Amino acid sequence: MEFSKVTQSNDKYDESEIQVLEGLEAVRKRPGMYIGSTGPRGLHHLVYEIVDNAVDEALAGYCDKIEVKILPGNIISVRDDGRGIPVGIHHQVGIPTVTVVFTMLHAGGKFGGGGYKVSGGLHGVGASVVNALSEWLEVEVYKEGKTYFQRFERGKAVTGLTERGNTELSGTFVRFKPDTEIFKESIEFDYETLKKRLREQAFLNAGVNIELSDERDPDNIKTDKLHYTGGIKSFVEYINKRKAVEVINPDVMYFSCVAPDDSATAEVAMQYTDSYNELMLSFANDIHTTDGGTHEDGFRRALTRVMNDYGRKFNILKDSDKNLSGEDFREGLTVIISVKLREAQFEGQTKARLGNTEIGTLVNNLISEKLSAYLEENPSISRAIFDKAMASSHAREAARKARDMVRRKSALENAALPGKLADCQSRDSKETEIYIVEGDSAGGSAKGGRDRKYQAILPLWGKMLNVEKARLDKVYSNEKLMPIVTALGCGIGDEFNIEKLRYGKIIIMADADVDGSHIRTLLLTFFFRYMKPLVEQGHIYLAQPPLYRLTKGKKHTYAFSDKQRDVIMTDLGSCEIQRYKGLGEMDSQQLWETTMDPERRTMLRVEVGDAEAADEAFTVLMGDKVEPRREFIEENAKYAENLDI
Repeated sequence: MEFSKVTQSNDKYDESEIQVLEGLEAVRKRPGMYIGSTGPRGLHHLVYEIVDNAVDEALAGYCDKIEVKILPGNIISVRDDGRGIPVGIHHQVGIPTVTVVFTMLHAGGKFGGGGYKVSGGLHGVGASVVNALSEWLEVEVYKEGKTYFQRFERGKAVTGLTERGNTELSGTFVRFKPDTEIFKESIEFDYETLKKRLREQAFLNAGVNIELSDERDPDNIKTDKLHYTGGIKSFVEYINKRKAVEVINPDVMYFSCVAPDDSATAEVAMQYTDSYNELMLSFANDIHTTDGGTHEDGFRRALTRVMNDYGRKFNILKDSDKNLSGEDFREGLTVIISVKLREAQFEGQTKARLGNTEIGTLVNNLISEKLSAYLEENPSISRAIFDKAMASSHAREAARKARDMVRRKSALENAALPGKLADCQSRDSKETEIYIVEGDSAGGSAKGGRDRKYQAILPLWGKMLNVEKARLDKVYSNEKLMPIVTALGCGIGDEFNIEKLRYGKIIIMADADVDGSHIRTLLLTFFFRYMKPLVEQGHIYLAQPPLYRLTKGKKHTYAFSDKQRDVIMTDLGSCEIQRYKGLGEMDSQQLWETTMDPERRTMLRVEVGDAEAADEAFTVLMGDKVEPRREFIEENAKYAENLDI
């Protein structure tokens, strides 16, 4: 892959290329504004900011190796072999430019267009924010045969920029320790979290060598070398291999182009699988645009038009047939869209959505031209893709009929809500919650113990459907899932409307054993696949019922794990222990005081911090292949709790 025409910029990268927009203030007072949070997500974001600067050097064509280390004490070091941050005196403020970069907000080489042609770090806040939120930060610059050094503490320079002798190296070396005054929860870095993000960067920048090491335990040093010459094509292969799905086109389709005015590039890699689910990941200047944008819109429009045109041209679609929908053509599709452009316009502080209209046109034209040619050159694969889309369309029509049948049945019965639902009195979704409870026995206890004003109870009955192996039409005929859909009131699939959600909290309450874990996973799969905004916006919770009741005399207490049980036994001494095998063993009062009382209960909120990882997890766990599922469970067993095996 070669983008040298676009990414190679003027070799000149000195103090004149750095522009100062405003000073560094308020970062320590309001860190969340700059890194999202002071929890684990914000902590890891510090590393990304420094690494992204090195990746920008790679995008500009001057860096091909980036070395990231987690050192003892959770110190991070990032080293690149780029040009090195400019060290000369800055023309606006009269201090060394490297000092400007690390102490002044919105100072960077990405505003004038000379230092970098394309860059993700358009706000220019990265290095200075990391510095402001670190207990200390040290930078070494290797430039023009010399080594330069400077140290900062909590954002302020404590040494001047000093020359430390000669060197044959080129690049920048940054070390920093996050400040415990800011990150009060923890400064413990998670190796896997960093590895995933750095792997992503290696995929998006074909040929770049990124090496990640964890040296916190000298006896168990971990190292991963992340280098993918195939770029996003390798990215798609990696995702589908991890998901263990069958592929329809073994060779990943890959298309790329350069804008006519040389201002942008677009790449698309796509592969169809036997899955019913779509996974689309899009990036702009290596930033994951989680909310999509014009590049995704352009792809969707072109894919639907090109596929329907192909169907008409080769008489797969008859004159009397309707065009298939975009959803039909995206069923089972894994696609990566990566665009790189000079002036990226991101919507929102989090850069989650790309707004450049010209990029939508570029991607649209790319797919229109090159996918059309691919389909004609690969007729057997094209027909297999089209047959899958036709099956999806038929299932969608069957789902529409089933949905209409459900609506007519509800109207005839004059009862829109499920018969077993014990509804609450309040209609304010800000305070209402619904417990989805496995089993009539537990459902009866929950009904007896609840607060009727704001807590609703829906017992589950009938056979639970694994939606990972079923299309939407099967959902509408499933007697266990449809009562949930009806009770929540917000619809599913393309009819989903969160404004109609009747309960602010949806709480899954199942036994703390293997069967209960399976039920939770089946329900979570359903919510993730068909009502995803409920998960994304934090409406789904898991109840945490106790495993033990410990009684001594007239006093009793509850333990939610073996470890907690042992601690309580040490405190109480000899006592009577009751092991709960299921929710049905608790009476209404016990269920209320342990699992349902907002003042005393413990719940886990389900969050999707990473859609790709969640998609992979559900596909592997709920798919047909046993071996990948076994490997996944073995790999993640250390994270599992409350398993009764």
